[in-house]
Amino acid sequence: MAAKAVILHAALLVATFVAAPALAQTNDPNLTQKQVDCLNRTTTAGSDCDKDGGAKNGEGTPGTAGGAVFLPALIVDLFPNPPASAAPQVPAPSGGTSSSNGSANTPPPAPTPSGPVTVPQGLNLAEPPRAITGEFVPDEVLVTVDGDAGVVQQIANSFGLQVRSQRQSRLLGSTLVRFGITDGRPVGVVLAQLAADGRTKRREPNHIYSLQQAAGIVNYAFDRIALDSKQASGENVRVAVIDTGIDDTNPALKGVIAEQYDAMPNVPIEKRDHGTSVDGLIAGVGPLEGMAPGAKIYHARAFEGGKSTMDVILSALDWAADQNVRIINMSFVGPKNDLLGTACRNARALGMVLVAAAGNNGPKAPYGYPAAFDGVIAVTATDAKDGLMPQANRGAYVFISAPGVEMVAPSDAGSDVVTGTSFAAAIVSGAIANLIHAAPDRSADDIEKALAATAKDLGPKGRDNDFGYGLIDTKAAGAARE
Repeated sequence: MAAKAVILHAALLVATFVAAPALAQTNDPNLTQKQVDCLNRTTTAGSDCDKDGGAKNGEGTPGTAGGAVFLPALIVDLFPNPPASAAPQVPAPSGGTSSSNGSANTPPPAPTPSGPVTVPQGLNLAEPPRAITGEFVPDEVLVTVDGDAGVVQQIANSFGLQVRSQRQSRLLGSTLVRFGITDGRPVGVVLAQLAADGRTKRREPNHIYSLQQAAGIVNYAFDRIALDSKQASGENVRVAVIDTGIDDTNPALKGVIAEQYDAMPNVPIEKRDHGTSVDGLIAGVGPLEGMAPGAKIYHARAFEGGKSTMDVILSALDWAADQNVRIINMSFVGPKNDLLGTACRNARALGMVLVAAAGNNGPKAPYGYPAAFDGVIAVTATDAKDGLMPQANRGAYVFISAPGVEMVAPSDAGSDVVTGTSFAAAIVSGAIANLIHAAPDRSADDIEKALAATAKDLGPKGRDNDFGYGLIDTKAAGAARE
């Protein structure tokens, strides 16, 4: 009866999706001033930001986005960079809030800007202005600085910038500063000017990243990845998930969430579907059992409206690293960013297995990051017949394939039919949790090599740009030890 109920629910969902109009992702240049104020956390927005007319620039908001569309309550990645005037202002974190066992803490007030800014005359370019690819916040830069708050303010004064946030980053090994550009200078120009100051070590745009969910029945993943659902277990394996907020009252997540962290506490939570589905596919319990029941999820909320910024994501990664997790699931995609690459490299050096969605932008899309960084397992999505999801990214960085097309997963609405490399990544994270549970001493390098050596070849012989090494084989990978 439970199986019939799930199938009936899925059929109803499909019928609903067919009848519903498809809307383009946000980046809408026609946002109201109130919506813009809410996104920017201005004081004029007041307490209406979580009500009608607030910062609801995510699902269901018409806009242009390079032809990519999504169905209501489902998110797709939009890789092309919109015009600077249309780029969304996604607030960055001010400290973040952490809670245990799913309880929510009251977020702190937004930080006060550093005061009036006077732009010095005659600032020189220390290097040619950078051509910046991908979507980014048009009036901010991220900089790692050697020095204390006084040094940070000196740099801000020297270059006519506003200190919007600063914190010590464990994974970057220095102070990460988010500087605001208040006079309209292009980001590439400011980065070139900052290169003249030896106290600034890394200088990057505040890139924007997008969750990887596509419009999409029963979870066939256990069979396809050679994992016995009756023996599957990730008991006590710590898995970090960086995603949207979650519905921690969903029965599938009962006892699953060990701790939560909000990397954007000043932004009201509007959507919880994506994160709930990812957590459930990894470690869900009950009728919608995940790949690794018993695993402990450390969930960092870092997305709203399907979007996040580099600063927010780095805050979530640092928190995850402090939780001593073994796996970090990153079901999102954006441009290449050296700060993210450094954080991923250092997390891997600490022994963490990094799993990321390859992307849903189609065969001709640019490489998706963080998936394309060395040491990150890039996952593409296949269907119940091992066919490649048509809108999946392609490229030499694709590492492995996993089920990710038309699966039932927990959601804020109870359950949903989901499709996307986001969910394929979650399947792989759950499979790896099984491997670690069975052999806790296995290193990240050993696990990566075993996955590559035992995958079921799906495309041209050997590794290819569509399927990577092929479909993950959990049973075979578990038996393969160095």
